[in-house]
Parts: sequence; C-alpha cells; structure tokens
Amino acid sequence: MKKSPFRPLLSLSVSAVALFAGVHATSAQPEFIELFDGKTLKGWDGDPRFWRVEDGAIVGETTKDITTPHNTFLIWEGGDVADFELKVEFKLRNHNSGIQYRSFPVDGKDWVVGGYQADIAENPKYMGIAYGERHKGILAHRGQKTLVGEKKTKPKVMAEIGDRDEILSAVDMDGWNEYHIIARGKQVIQMINGVTVSAFYENAEDRLKSGLIALQLHQGPPMQVKFRNIRLRQLEPGDKKEILFLAGKKSHGYGAHEHNAGSQLLARCLNESGTDVIAHVETEGTWPEPWVGYDNPDTVVMYCDGFRRHMAKEHQDKIQTLTDAGVGVACLHFATEVHPDELGPQFLDWIGGYFEIGWSVNPHWDASFDQLPDHPITKGVQPFTIRDEWYYHMRFQPGMEGVTPILSAIPPVRTLTSRAKDTNRGSNPTVMAAVEAGEPQHVAWAYERPNGGRGFGFTGGHFHKNWQDDDFRKVVLNALLWTAKADIPTEGVPSRTISDTYLELNQDYPKPNHK
Repeated sequence: MKKSPFRPLLSLSVSAVALFAGVHATSAQPEFIELFDGKTLKGWDGDPRFWRVEDGAIVGETTKDITTPHNTFLIWEGGDVADFELKVEFKLRNHNSGIQYRSFPVDGKDWVVGGYQADIAENPKYMGIAYGERHKGILAHRGQKTLVGEKKTKPKVMAEIGDRDEILSAVDMDGWNEYHIIARGKQVIQMINGVTVSAFYENAEDRLKSGLIALQLHQGPPMQVKFRNIRLRQLEPGDKKEILFLAGKKSHGYGAHEHNAGSQLLARCLNESGTDVIAHVETEGTWPEPWVGYDNPDTVVMYCDGFRRHMAKEHQDKIQTLTDAGVGVACLHFATEVHPDELGPQFLDWIGGYFEIGWSVNPHWDASFDQLPDHPITKGVQPFTIRDEWYYHMRFQPGMEGVTPILSAIPPVRTLTSRAKDTNRGSNPTVMAAVEAGEPQHVAWAYERPNGGRGFGFTGGHFHKNWQDDDFRKVVLNALLWTAKADIPTEGVPSRTISDTYLELNQDYPKPNHK
C-alpha cells in the first residue's frame, strides 16, 4: 500500500495550490471575474482614511492616530450576490480582519455591514472560522462543519472536517494566503490554500440568501491587512454538480465500516478538489428534508450496512424518483448487498449489480489490480494492491449489459476454502468453479442505465485506513464525479494523502487503548 505524509500548503507558490486552482481550466462553467483592477479602488466604497492601493494590493490600515470606533468595511459596489465562488488573497500584519459575503448594510452607519464572514485573525483560535457579523456570532470553528439554526441558538456540530492544528499548518500566518469561499444554497464552505477550514449550512428561515461582498478592517489596536487577486464566479443551478452522501449508522466497531467518517472524508476531498462539485453528508441513514442544495442532487452515495438493514428500503421511492430523472447512484462496500426479493431488481436498475446471498462471497484478501480499463473512472489511477473485504461474484445485469468492470482481480482459491462451510457468504459451487478456472472477479464497476443515468458499485471500504491509499481513494472520487456527469480532470480528482490525524476524525467508536 502506498503511503505518503501530509504535506501542508504553506504558501500560494507551492505546486499543490496550482493543481487545485487549475482544475477549472477545462471546465465549461462561467469564468471568474476580477473585482479589483490592481491599481485603484474603482468599484469599491469605503472610508478613504483607512483604505488605499499599494503595490498591486488593497491596503486597510489603522494607526495610533487614525482609529475607527467600530469595524469598518470596504464594500464592493457590484450589488448583492447569492450563490458564488470567491477567491481572495490576503496578508495580515496583526490583529483581525475578514471577508464579508451575503452581507447587509447597517442602517445609520456608513461603511458598516453585517453578514457572513470568513475570519482572518492573528489569534490562531479564530483564523479560518466562519463568523456571523451582527448575525449569530461564530457559525463554525476551524475544523468544523455545523448546522446553523435560528438566532441565538448554538450551531450543531455535524462533523469534524479536519484537525484544527493540522489545518492551521496550511496557513502562512506571516505571508500571503488564498481564501476560497463557496456559497451554494444553504451550504457554505471556506478553504484556505486549498484546505477546507470550516463549513456550515444554515437551514433556518432567517438565513442569509444573498448580499454584499466586503473587506473588513477591525476596530481596536493599530493593524494592517492587504488583499489582492479578488475573483468572483457567480453560480446558477447546474453550475456545480451536487453529491449527496447518505452515511449509515454505527456498525462494526473501530476502524471498520466507518460510514460517517468515510463519507465525511470523501466529501472533504471533493469539496477541496477544485472540480465543479459540492458534496454534503447526511448521517444516521437519514434523508435531508429539504435537500440542502437545489431541487435534486446529481448523485446519491450510500455507504451503510446492507441486506435487510439497508437504508435504501426506507428511501426507495425517493431514490427511484431520482434515478428515473437520471440522477446517479453509487454504493460503497456493504451498501452493495441487498436482499434479492426486496431490492435486487432495483439495484440492477440503479447500479447494474449487487451482492446476493448464496451467490456472492465476502472474504478478506489482497487484491492486485494490475490492469485497469480505459475509462474516465481510472484517470490518473496507477495499478495497486491492497487488502480489504473485497466482495466478488456479484449478481450483474444479464450479459453485463451496460456494465463496465473497473477493478478486477483473480482471488486465490483459499479465499473460498477457508470459509467453505459458510454457504451464505463464504463459498458455493458456482463461485468455486469460477475461481478455480481463473476467471477475473469484478469488485468495482460502472453502469450506464438505458435512460442515461449512471451507477457505480465499489465493494471495498471495509477498512477505514484504506482511504489513505491514493489510488484506492482516487478510483472512488473519480467514480462519484462520473456518476454525477461532471468533468474528471486528466490525472483524476486531486486530493491530498490523508494524514493519520485526519483519519481518526468522525469515527463512530474510540480508538482501542492498547497498553
């Protein structure tokens, strides 16, 4: 298994930032527009005592002699913006600043706004948090994804999206950094230097749907902040594909069947990949009511226990409605197993195949994927070998109609002889004959439905640690974009190798204390 250490992004000059930022170059989506000409404050309005342009950057500064009694703002005069991506490079000398979005003017006060803010702070505690200026206060601390409720209610932490200290290591506290803010519907994601620092979605009636963009100069001790390369891309429905993860309930214990932790990890990788997708995770097998984006997601991903406990039994009508409309479906690991009399025909229709008791088997084994098909899902994926509970001898569409094998390997006979007495999932005469004959077994596959919709089945994912393998992870990330009909970069979906610290986040069970 390949392993590489976490490499924090320390400045905008590192190659990884260029990789993430450059993915949009092949996209057909609207281009970013420049909000700052690099020379003047044309198109911006603020107190001239505090704001100027110097060396290609907007400079906001207070001194011992020139102070502000309250937070003051440089406001973009382009009007209200609803859904968008905003990229801003910033450099803070001291104290506190921020980037306002979906903000509102405060009556009776010149150059004062309230609303959402991507915080910039000398104090590491606040760097990267999502803040509500004159609107609910702290919305999400660094490393959190939250659900924001009505006024004066504490946001509910939905997931830990990263270790706070590890995230902070991606920020150059003394140099230039880039904020990347994505606001789409009720969900907001804030990234610095390509790393997700905080995220929230506000489901309350008093949520902010659109508003002004502004730059903050904080009251208090003398300070200076600089901004440059301010770029905006406004979004309309269809500009970004939406991927909905349905994460199942607790299952096998620490490190296995980590449905929530695995879904959160994959969603973060997608959200900070620079591709035109946005991902959201619903936990405990629930369905979002209402869906946090627009009318429909573009792909539904199920990572959950299967057979008679499969979450799809509860959501079958909704998923069927989506698949009838061409929405993609992906199932990971145990989620590929259903009872043939309950959901078998539906899974053949949705993803082209499934695990069938008495036909399929689920041994733990080292699968070597030496040859990969020429398919968008395999872009940038190198041959790899990894141990997992790879299910095989799946029940596919007759004649493999519409099904393309993605990962195939020849399992050793011992994967069956070691569990020969288990005729439900361990072995059966048909699968034994196939393995003895050396027939490759397909453990991940792509499916193209007659109506144009797409499905994906992936039987790996038993061991949570396997998401650290770059090729293992890339196959799934590529596949999720493929099912959503999003463009896959030439070298596949980029993502940083998962650190040990990040791997521990959101797991359902505590790590055993081996003393």
